Amino acid sequence: MPRLLDDPYLKPYEGAIRGRAEHAYARAEELTCGKGTLAGWASAHEYYGLHRVTKPRSKKWNWVFREWAPNATSMWLVGDFSNWKIDPRFEVFRIPGTDTWAREIDADLIRHGDNYRLEMRWEGGHGERIPAYARYVVQDPKTKLFSAQVYEPAEQYVWRNKAPAKPKDFVPFIYEAHVGMAGEEEKVSSYTEFRDRILPRIKAAGYNTVQLMAIMEHPYYGSFGYHVSSFFAASSRFGMPSELKSLIDTAHGMGLRVIMDLVHSHAVRNERDGLSLFDGTDYQYFHSGPKGWHTAWDSRCFDYGKTNVIHFLLSNCRFWLDEYHFDGYRFDGITSMLFWNHGLGDAFTNYGMYFDGSMDDDAWCYLQLANRVIHEVDPDAITIAEDVSGMPGCAAPAEDCGIGFDYRMAMGEPDFWFRLAEKVSDDDWPMGGIFWELTNKRAEEKVVSYVESHDQALVGGKTFFFQLADAAIYWGMAKDQHGLEVERAIALHKMARLATCALNGGAYLDFMGNEFGHPEWIDFPREENGWSYHHARRQWSLRDDPNLRFKALGDFDEVMVNAIAANVAARGKSAMKLAANEPDKVLAFVRGDLLFVFNFNPTKSFEGYGVMVPPGTKWTRLFDTDEERFGGQGKIAAGQEYDPVVVEDREELVQQIKMYLPARTATVLKRRM
Repeated sequence: MPRLLDDPYLKPYEGAIRGRAEHAYARAEELTCGKGTLAGWASAHEYYGLHRVTKPRSKKWNWVFREWAPNATSMWLVGDFSNWKIDPRFEVFRIPGTDTWAREIDADLIRHGDNYRLEMRWEGGHGERIPAYARYVVQDPKTKLFSAQVYEPAEQYVWRNKAPAKPKDFVPFIYEAHVGMAGEEEKVSSYTEFRDRILPRIKAAGYNTVQLMAIMEHPYYGSFGYHVSSFFAASSRFGMPSELKSLIDTAHGMGLRVIMDLVHSHAVRNERDGLSLFDGTDYQYFHSGPKGWHTAWDSRCFDYGKTNVIHFLLSNCRFWLDEYHFDGYRFDGITSMLFWNHGLGDAFTNYGMYFDGSMDDDAWCYLQLANRVIHEVDPDAITIAEDVSGMPGCAAPAEDCGIGFDYRMAMGEPDFWFRLAEKVSDDDWPMGGIFWELTNKRAEEKVVSYVESHDQALVGGKTFFFQLADAAIYWGMAKDQHGLEVERAIALHKMARLATCALNGGAYLDFMGNEFGHPEWIDFPREENGWSYHHARRQWSLRDDPNLRFKALGDFDEVMVNAIAANVAARGKSAMKLAANEPDKVLAFVRGDLLFVFNFNPTKSFEGYGVMVPPGTKWTRLFDTDEERFGGQGKIAAGQEYDPVVVEDREELVQQIKMYLPARTATVLKRRM
């Protein structure tokens, strides 16, 4: 019986669960005709688009262009090579009996660097279009219009490094990053700048995985990369394809794996430079009518039941692994894909909501096929689902009737922390509630734990540190300042991160700069802010300035991540709760060789506090959040060792260590034996 069905609450839905899995396997057989692999079938990018093709039995080559456009009646490539006019030498013809258009073009007529687009006609209309499989798309600085660009440099990029080996007990410590806003200057930063300036920071900070956002080409920078127009094109606003490859290659050489945000949940509504109404119909790639529009996101919704659509999307999954050597994906907006109402306004409070007809079963099937393709291409690739619905089986293997993601984002965790920070008095923070929230997951799945991602700091929101410190963040962060608001914010910022990282459900994530309490919010240039880049950058000088307490927060994060990442004994193991004392506000748990003791009490410190430990264990203080180097007061002496004593607790003998627990402080101890 699949592990998923170990949950007795799912037993009434066993037929539906098995039915979805069987449908996905049958679909794969249908697509491959029972021959070869699904990954082999997912190769549309090798056929469609503009390619150099060597003639049989000859060293000579020509260009071949192909496009899928069922409703088109005529088509031309127009560009620099035709003076942007319709030219019969570049007319594209329908292959008889198919919906595919193709044209072979002499090698000397098109050159590297030529800009081009499609001119397409259909019954009752016509339009300019960017080819759907374009590999590189650029924006004219004067007209602001996008064009595909031929990218065939004389010297192809030569890869130097393989992806670092992924051990069986690999725990991703993920540094979520946006290339364009990674620099401190008020501009769009580049792939090369990220490679040279940011990768060394990520490596030093102890993270082992980089998650890159906004890589797929998107017309509007302020969309944060979520309104994709060209799914096979790396965004040219950050540089050339070779520069992105160099970034990933360098990361691999540093021992860092690189994953990317993959947006298959929707597409930009733009027609000229997107897929909407590509061949004049609203149903080529998307559902027709209202079902094909995501009104809340102002975007188009794919029809995952169409063979050509999933051929496009599955090939896209393979493309970024093949061409750019990415090591996996975070799939954006899974909930929106799975539910016809996109999950808007639903609390998902009962299991029946997953099986009441409100789900798009074709989307479920597509996601399982996508995970199969990715893991066939690269068995070491990791896939992460951004799903708020708690869909059973989302992060369960396909053989267990699951979708097949390796991880699910633990999206309830940041909501929990921000709710505490904003609405709950410090005296009422629940110790048992913190432990439960940070360990609450389905038995068959692994989750990515986090205090905050980019989502919490977008316009209208705040970073967690900003939520805690508020206006004091502007005037109270000098090393020699000690205001109550900042002291509280610094202490709780470290403790929340430590608890979340220590109790991670299989992976841990931080968004670029949030580890050192980056001030304010994220806001991309737009008309309303005067097209300013002031909030679309990262102020690394705050992190590096020894006179500011931002540096102390960053230094703490570095020690924390490196210590927990080195805790090999904890990998794949659950934490054991040792104490959750609500009156005292003390929480303690052990995981692997590390013991974590938190005193969340805002005012009370405790001398000789008894913390129960596993029998026969001795401990050494590793670090604590109150150290002066971390912006604290240094109340706990360094190098302390703790040997257990036997005490009677509820008429039974247990072993305890006696500790000094300053208020709003967490201590990490390492097992000696």
